Amino acid sequence: MKKIPLLVFLALFPLAVNAGKDDIQLDVEQHTFTNGLELLVVERHFSPTFSARVRFKVGSADEKPGITGTAHLLEHMLFKGTRNMGTVDYEAELPIMAKIDVLAHQLNDAINESRNPLYRGGSEKIDSLRALIAELQKKQKQYVIKDELWETYLRHGGSGLNASTGNDGTQYYVSLPSNKLELWAYLESDRLANPILREFYSERDVVYEERRLRIDNSPSGKLWEQFNAAAFAASSYNWPVLGWASDLETVLREEVEEFFYQYYSPNNIVIAIVGDVKFDEVVKLIEKYFGHIPPSEKPVPAVTTMEPEQEGERRVAVVYDAEPRVAVGWHMPAGGGVDQEVFDILSSLLTRGRTSRLYKSLVEEKQIVSSIRAISAFTRYPDIFTIVAIPKGGHTIEEVENAVYSEIDRLRIEGPSDWEMEKVGNQLEADYIRGLRSNRGLARSLSDMQAKVGDWSYLLNLKEKRQAVNADDIKRVLAEYFTEDNRTVAYLVKPDKESPGESAKTRKTIKHQAVAK
Repeated sequence: MKKIPLLVFLALFPLAVNAGKDDIQLDVEQHTFTNGLELLVVERHFSPTFSARVRFKVGSADEKPGITGTAHLLEHMLFKGTRNMGTVDYEAELPIMAKIDVLAHQLNDAINESRNPLYRGGSEKIDSLRALIAELQKKQKQYVIKDELWETYLRHGGSGLNASTGNDGTQYYVSLPSNKLELWAYLESDRLANPILREFYSERDVVYEERRLRIDNSPSGKLWEQFNAAAFAASSYNWPVLGWASDLETVLREEVEEFFYQYYSPNNIVIAIVGDVKFDEVVKLIEKYFGHIPPSEKPVPAVTTMEPEQEGERRVAVVYDAEPRVAVGWHMPAGGGVDQEVFDILSSLLTRGRTSRLYKSLVEEKQIVSSIRAISAFTRYPDIFTIVAIPKGGHTIEEVENAVYSEIDRLRIEGPSDWEMEKVGNQLEADYIRGLRSNRGLARSLSDMQAKVGDWSYLLNLKEKRQAVNADDIKRVLAEYFTEDNRTVAYLVKPDKESPGESAKTRKTIKHQAVAK
């Protein structure tokens, strides 16, 4: 790919980025502590602030059936406080939480009993136990200081305070004035060393409702859930980050706590700090506040169940009262693996900007879709390259799907033009530069790369690999990966009562194709 130099204002960040003629070098300082915690620091002294990101190398992919959604649930719970935060009397809370645990086990037994197909009882026992738990939770509230961690950060100038969970990781992040570095170290180490899963069952209900909103009552959520369930037969990417509903109804506090002590330990953490700090001072503070926290007593297990090679197209229809849409995906290697850079280029060639292949053809020329997007994954384990499209009124899902295949086949045969490759190269180069501009963005990129591939500098290597991609690489990857046997297709269709012809026809087509396979 021809490289076109970009003029950027890197002079704003002289201590974070050094620019040669065409190269960018990040001044990242690194330290690993005796308990296994990894630290990455970039000093930037142009503003008296810093951004910190605590990246746990654990996400939904590390769960198992029965406790799916646990990583995301823990994301919520670690804002609930510790022995020192979020309570006016921790000792008074203990007996209440113990009683709640006893009732929760009884409730689980009742729920599991009711799931037996031979069960003929009512829900009175379940309702009664839930009411008793609610009474104890109300009693506990008198000792709880709501959102004390959030408000402490805000009082001291914190911004951007939040957390997120994905398949591969959980991260907590905040930006603060530079003179609050020690406060940050105390607060973050405290919720790692002394977590209390207080108000667990009420928060579990909150997460259950979040699942209802983002998956059960969302057309996109429903489609993605069933698409991944069809695409992955063995991989733990099979279930949603929010977890299966039945698991969220029954997972116990003790199970989530056990998961925490297994995975949320210093030897499974990357901390990235970018801003107006000094590396030596950061190392001393991390040692002071995190150094005494021991690594997990059990080794952090690797996910060893790998997705087998797909040997035939998979299709699924999701019936939901919303505008139809389609997701098409092809299995691709893990992030940092072979051809990652080619898939990244390909996603931009297909749907990024008004001159991209699929946008120009399907949105502007044929006018058969209202939106279309290609997504190149970058994950710990092999994933899916996905194209998602929403047809315009009067056009069918099948019409859109076939149009996508036609454009992909044309690109596979003809290859992209030099102009297209230069355009995409500029786009990705601009993305890279923008990612370096903010302290928060750079902390995110560094910690993610360190956690996913074990080396933050892959951020630089990937940039170079993308620059080396040529038209033949695009044609080769399309021919190798974008095959019918490696493909999963999911349709979202309206119920028969709303659109009987379309829904019945679509499901009949999917059934016929499955039999033909």
